[in-house]
Amino acid sequence: MFEPDDIREWRGHDVVDESGSKIGSLESVYVDTATDRPSFATVTIGMPTRHRLVFVPLAGATVGPQYVKVRYPKSQIKDAPSIGTDGVLPAEQEAAVFAHYELQYTPGAGGERRLARR
Repeated sequence: MFEPDDIREWRGHDVVDESGSKIGSLESVYVDTATDRPSFATVTIGMPTRHRLVFVPLAGATVGPQYVKVRYPKSQIKDAPSIGTDGVLPAEQEAAVFAHYELQYTPGAGGERRLARR
C-alpha cells in the first residue's frame, strides 16, 4: 500500500490495471472532500492528438517501481467518464464517475462536491 500523502509524487508515472496492463499515466489526484484523502486519480489515455483524462478509484491501489497499480480492469477504466486534458469535472457529473465503478455517491450535506482536485 502507498501512503496517501505520497500519491501526489507519482504524477506522470504509469498506471496499470489489476493484471499489470498499462492504462496510461497519472495526471492528477482528486480527494474526497469529506476526508481530504485521495479518492480518485485521472489517467491520461488516448492517441497523442486526442488525449483525454479518465477517472479511476484509488481505493486498494498499490505502487511499484515507477507505476501505480489500480484494482480495476483496463477495459472498465477506458470506458469511464472522462474530461479533456485541460477540462474540469462538472459537479453534476460526479455521480456518474462513482456509478461507473458501482461505488456509492453521497454529496455533502449542503450539496457540496464530493471530489476536489489537488
